[in-house]
Amino acid sequence: MNTPTYLSGKKVADHIYRDLKNKIRELDKNNIIPGLAVVLVGENPASRSYVNSKTKIFRRLNLFSKTFKLSQKVSEKKILNLINDLNKDPSFHGILVQLPLPDHIDKEKIIFSINPDKDVDGFHPVNAGLLSIGKPKFIPCTPKGIMKILEYYKINLSGKNVVVLGRSNIVGRPISILISSKTKYANATTTICHSGTKNIKKFTKEADVIIVALGIPKFLKADMVKDRSVIIDVGINRLKDQSNKGYSIVGDADILDLKKKNIQITPVPGGVGPMTISMLVENTIESAEKYCARSSAG
Repeated sequence: MNTPTYLSGKKVADHIYRDLKNKIRELDKNNIIPGLAVVLVGENPASRSYVNSKTKIFRRLNLFSKTFKLSQKVSEKKILNLINDLNKDPSFHGILVQLPLPDHIDKEKIIFSINPDKDVDGFHPVNAGLLSIGKPKFIPCTPKGIMKILEYYKINLSGKNVVVLGRSNIVGRPISILISSKTKYANATTTICHSGTKNIKKFTKEADVIIVALGIPKFLKADMVKDRSVIIDVGINRLKDQSNKGYSIVGDADILDLKKKNIQITPVPGGVGPMTISMLVENTIESAEKYCARSSAG
């Protein structure tokens, strides 16, 4: 049986945090502590876990982070009023509204209300538009983290066939823009597959690199990929089991089945997940730097 080569996102994230410490020190000289406001609605376990992980990292780096916890039944107006206050608060350089939101909340209205200069998630239409024309202000955290993994492990996509499984505005669409752009480690021939694609296996079998972000546990199997391919597994799925936790975390790729192949793959957990958090930290610091520059100029 083959042994896959793992592309550790945790290793890359630790490298990034070391580099970011220099930027944090420079901002400290100007009495600026990068600050992030997190709006958390309801009791979604995955959302709470992500926010807790983020909080630990911010504390470790001596950055400022505050989580605003709201009831599952909170009104849309109350969230909009909170975001309006956060937009005006100079202690926060970034605002993150943790998704998903309850069904009675208009997600787009909430995201659109965030000041684009504080939209460290990169979801505001202004930032999505800037990304699409190759002039990004904030790149969404997960796609940005994927590009950092590729760069760290010197996986150059230029001229490669890359298949993206999933078309969400959070991962699929922005990563397809990044990997097809004429930039370092990108410039790939890109195919997006989704629920409307017939015979997905036909596309994945020809791919040099597969980025799977469907949210379907163990979707990608060994018979869907070729040897020596690279798989970036974005999926983080909870499956019930008999362990003490009562569940296990698995990706969208079936890692046990894929051991039949000679591949490179990001593990779950420990792959893309740590990179998403590190890019949130980086985007918040970059926002603080821009704030510092505007303050100096003004």
